Amino acid sequence: MAATNFPTLVREKSRDPNAVFISGDDGRNFTYQQYWDLSGRLANTLAAHGVGAGDRVALQAEKSIEALALFLACARMGAMFLPLNTAYTPREVEYFIGDAEPCVFICEAEKTRFLSMLCKTILTLDDKGGGTLIEDAPATFKDADTAWNDPVAILYTSGTTGKSKGAVLTHGNLASNALALVDAWAFTPRDVLVHALPIYHTHGLFTATNTVMLSGGRLLFRHKFDVNDVVSLLPDATTLMGVPTFYTRLLAHEGLTRDHVRHMRLFISGSAPLLAETHQRFEAKTGHAILERYGMTETSMNTSNPYHGVRRAGTVGMPLPGIEVRLADPVEGIGMIEVRGPNVFQSYWRNPEKTAAEFRCDGFFITGDLGSFDGQGYLTISGRGKDLVITGGFNVYPKEIETELDLLPGVIESAVIGVPHVDLGECVVAVIVAKNSAPEEHSMIAGLQLRLAKFKVPKRIITVAELPRNAMGKVQKNLLRQTYASLFKPQRPV
Repeated sequence: MAATNFPTLVREKSRDPNAVFISGDDGRNFTYQQYWDLSGRLANTLAAHGVGAGDRVALQAEKSIEALALFLACARMGAMFLPLNTAYTPREVEYFIGDAEPCVFICEAEKTRFLSMLCKTILTLDDKGGGTLIEDAPATFKDADTAWNDPVAILYTSGTTGKSKGAVLTHGNLASNALALVDAWAFTPRDVLVHALPIYHTHGLFTATNTVMLSGGRLLFRHKFDVNDVVSLLPDATTLMGVPTFYTRLLAHEGLTRDHVRHMRLFISGSAPLLAETHQRFEAKTGHAILERYGMTETSMNTSNPYHGVRRAGTVGMPLPGIEVRLADPVEGIGMIEVRGPNVFQSYWRNPEKTAAEFRCDGFFITGDLGSFDGQGYLTISGRGKDLVITGGFNVYPKEIETELDLLPGVIESAVIGVPHVDLGECVVAVIVAKNSAPEEHSMIAGLQLRLAKFKVPKRIITVAELPRNAMGKVQKNLLRQTYASLFKPQRPV
């Protein structure tokens, strides 16, 4: 491969610099050349504030074209981009700053007072692309001499201990995966993708953006998902990437018809399990079979249902070219999913012990997910060995929520699980044992909302006399999931 790093590859693949790369819902359009120039101005601004190769640049701000371009600016500088969920509370952000030690933190103006006590340099950015980050800096920037294996981003993903850990991704990790997806999903310069995903995790930041960028296509860039807005865009688009919630809400919209989506060529779903019922209803209503794939923060995309071929509901397809997927210690066909390939992250930030524990000696990464292959090679995800809950495309690790619950007055112990939810894929539910009279459910939820991001807060908190345990005293969450599997049973369409 001729390119030595991600920015060089972007320049190689952007064959028409005057083609529009991004069209914002604020009416602004950026050609590939203008977007490149924007990243140059941002890089010059960061450099003026002391950012250099190897430094971390943290961002917690609403979605904007400038926020997206900040990643390319960091890549050109040899810095590491650190995007943070906008829902994280100050208490959560404090941990990330202490762990990653960013040189610069970029946020909305109202957060600067708190953050100035934690980080030396604070710049501001709002959802309209304004703020102190946007200075009148030159567009020309001399790119740093970075290599394929140099780090370019840190994406934090929680663990069963409740401590978040930063997955260090390289130029090669992101570039190789985007190139594989361009081929696997048949992207071309003619593609127009509706981008309504957040840009603080891998789906919206890398999978959607980089695949389009390296194919020469165009993004219809929306600040958030609004079903009326997205439906109005579909006649002018060719592709949509979304989470299952997108598709359940589209199905409920009267404007979604076969004729309305006749120009669309591909609907892709990921970040959470797509119910087979949703897959079947969508195909019946639109004539399009949703393409489901499987990825994670540490690896980007691993497998995909085929673009040409049968897309099997309830499966995540087959390994992408160049990526190996195997099952460790399978029992009745189900085993721990392990992955090896150029997409797999480099390490966990400043955590060599955890890095070593998650890799086999032959280089395979232990995903923590359980799965099985059918006779045609399609992978089905059976569950998560680490009890990860994926709700609306966001990862929630029970231990973090349980720690907060156990601090509430009257709570003896707790267990957090995910249960099926037609709109969110899975929903966070807490089961607690309480002293004497049970605490009031509403007040407990209100208390957690002050300490946790909204997507982590349980939708229900159920009080029981005792938690089910095995002979070793371990809580049997599988029994809890079975007990409450119908708690949010979807309403059948009339």
